[in-house]
Amino acid sequence: LHMAMLGIRDISNLTTPPANRLAVETRVCRFDETLLRHAIDRELARDGQIFFVHNRINDIEKVADKIRKIAPHISIGIAHGRLREGELEQVMVDFVAGRTQLLLATTIIESGLDIPRANTIFIDESDHYGLADLHQLRGRVGRSHHRAYCYLIVKESTRLTSTAARRLRAIQEFSSTGAGFSLAMRDLEIRGAGNLLGTQQSGHIAAVGYELYCRLLENAVCGLKDLPPKDPPPVRIDLPGDAWIPRDYIVDLRSKIDFYRRISRTAVHTHVDDLETEIEDRFGPLPLAFRRLLDLARLRITASSLSIDSISKQPGLLVIGHHNIHCIEKWRQRCVLSGQEVRIVGNKTVVLPLQDRVAADADKLFQAVKILFQIG
Repeated sequence: LHMAMLGIRDISNLTTPPANRLAVETRVCRFDETLLRHAIDRELARDGQIFFVHNRINDIEKVADKIRKIAPHISIGIAHGRLREGELEQVMVDFVAGRTQLLLATTIIESGLDIPRANTIFIDESDHYGLADLHQLRGRVGRSHHRAYCYLIVKESTRLTSTAARRLRAIQEFSSTGAGFSLAMRDLEIRGAGNLLGTQQSGHIAAVGYELYCRLLENAVCGLKDLPPKDPPPVRIDLPGDAWIPRDYIVDLRSKIDFYRRISRTAVHTHVDDLETEIEDRFGPLPLAFRRLLDLARLRITASSLSIDSISKQPGLLVIGHHNIHCIEKWRQRCVLSGQEVRIVGNKTVVLPLQDRVAADADKLFQAVKILFQIG
């Protein structure tokens, strides 16, 4: 990861599973004795073995008694971290050798085990695990050419939190071979990425979205390398008036979010024009607020080309901030040629006085700004 962040090497994905490997059939279910009995009998009928994960040592014996009640004929080994070294070793040796049919264990089995005959796993209280843990535990089965089964058990009395439900939905959705990267991406969305350039362990990816987070991260890396950012800083436009997509114009939320994204990423005027044509063709004449939103996108594009980083209204004034000192004189000449009174404040700010009737009316002010920036 470090070499990839420095741009020395590319990151590649391993998506090809070993030959003859089948996807693990994954199912989220409540604790059901009939279901467990059926799954246990099916595995034993093909001379297989079973993992049962229960991550609380204090009542693991009670769980063993429940399993014996469901399947009295099964031989059970119990493995956890409080066993003496010799006892734990003997339990594992017996299971690997096939002398026990079911291994009841804590997450001590999460990694490092490769037992091809074990192809069914039950994960008790699965809503308490993270996605990485569930993925690792599920990886203990399906290590041969046989179809494997993973049962994510949730207590009947448990009410899932929204985050737990999303985790279980993700592990069930991404159950195909080679889906580890997709699952990691979903985990990234759920938990946040943390600060890759520091020590903080929780990030804000859920608040800003994965795409924007990657762009911000890329610009931060460029800054550490003393390179210009891939994306120039956005122009901040603070003018009165409504500029949004009305709810009754585009009802579908996904479509609305998609158009907001596309408008924010337009880089040339022709893209805005094409987008406007597409929207009118699909949804009809544009409402005033939506038309202003597109005009703001055009204004942003023009302002960015003029090295402007902010446009705002203050009492009786239009204030334009620049991030390039050399553009100030060109901008002053542009205003003079258009007959506009102009003042230069400091090295990076242009101040334009506004007539009272323009300053008091948001629509007239916006039209004046459009004329000033030559936006049709």
